[in-house]
Amino acid sequence: MKQHDAMYIDGSWRPAEGGGTIEVVNPADGQVIATVPAGSAEDVDAAVRAARAALPGWAATPPQERAARLAALRDQLVARADEIAATVTAELGAPPAFSKAVHAGVPIAVCGSYAELAAAYAFEEKIGNSTVLHEPVGVVGAITPWNYPLHQVVAKVAPALAAGCTVVLKPAEDTPLVAQLFAECVDAAGIPAGVFNLVTGLGPVAGQALAAHDGIDLVSFTGSTAVGRKIGALAGAAVKRVALELGGKSANVILPSADLAKAVAVGVANVMANSGQTCSAWTRMLVHRDRYDEAVGLAATAAAKYVPGEKLGPLVNAVQQDRVRGYIERGVAEGARLVAGGPEAPLEAGFYIRPTVFADVTPEMTIAQEEIFGPVLSILAYEDEDDAARIANGTVYGLAGAVWAGDEAEAVAFARRLETGQVDINGGRFNPLAPFGGYKQSGVGRELGRHGLTEYLQTKSLQL
Repeated sequence: MKQHDAMYIDGSWRPAEGGGTIEVVNPADGQVIATVPAGSAEDVDAAVRAARAALPGWAATPPQERAARLAALRDQLVARADEIAATVTAELGAPPAFSKAVHAGVPIAVCGSYAELAAAYAFEEKIGNSTVLHEPVGVVGAITPWNYPLHQVVAKVAPALAAGCTVVLKPAEDTPLVAQLFAECVDAAGIPAGVFNLVTGLGPVAGQALAAHDGIDLVSFTGSTAVGRKIGALAGAAVKRVALELGGKSANVILPSADLAKAVAVGVANVMANSGQTCSAWTRMLVHRDRYDEAVGLAATAAAKYVPGEKLGPLVNAVQQDRVRGYIERGVAEGARLVAGGPEAPLEAGFYIRPTVFADVTPEMTIAQEEIFGPVLSILAYEDEDDAARIANGTVYGLAGAVWAGDEAEAVAFARRLETGQVDINGGRFNPLAPFGGYKQSGVGRELGRHGLTEYLQTKSLQL
């Protein structure tokens, strides 16, 4: 077991003020693998003060130099990619191949994209007789989740640094180890002291202190909608900006002309990725009634390939495992039909859930309305495109989704009807430069690419 006894503040590693610790558990077997400091409000205050002191110098640093530091950070992440992947597998339970490709690979791509954007972005522009300046918003409080522990860190920290902001990061308590590794990469990349600071700790203590701190100018949070509301209220009391990436209940709409076998197979894979612990997962599959039974059979067959402990990792902790089991039991109680999986534990050790597929799901059922955050797919039938659009848009969420059709133009036309921030057309690839974020209760603001950079900028106009 590794014992981490320090946090990264003002360019050095220092012990927490309170002296408490947090145990990090390997969800594949339930064993404690490490401890990290439990940061207090005093630790947060020290980190914020360091970030405020470093802000003028970093904000005045030429964008080309900020870009160079981000490129150096990307190179550090590349050099330690295997260690990153192994760390995420240990603390989150993701299968090694998925950790290498996604948990390590995507943050590297995102960090590289912001190195390029920082160098190319027009931080000044002329509009008529005005010079418009795009300046850093200030000190950013970044609070990140456990499900994509490095990607969400990089998706906040990289654009903030590119914009000229300084950052205090509070990572999720379940997966803090890769955040500590990231801080080591920041240090090795030569980013000045105080520009990036790391405080590990519990959400109700360190997270709340960070969101409420008077020295924070913007709070960027990814997590549940319920916690997002609380953070929004804390930030609102001080009239500070927020960027919130929250829950989802995304629809995978398969139109009658689509390649059904491909659409179902990709849809099931999307739900099972990261053990279903993905806010943008397409957890509702909408199929025309005429092809419904065929789709259900294909989905059940596809789900059987995701063997727990092999292709399907565990959930992050016992609380999450119990929560997902409860949703499966409620789905059965409300009349949905299990065609794969169920609430029974598939393995004696670890926080695993069976890959689960429900048929005969109706739009008002709990499993069709609430975010489950596990490997659970609900399949719903629709009568026509109007009915499909009504069902797809019939939740409080609007984060992501997918549309499949035999003709791309047909799929795009339907996608325009969806009240959601991102839609994949016929299995379109992930684009780290495209904006990501939600409609409705899925959040406020956007991450990734140029739109993600602008979240960390404020605008000033000079009339000449």
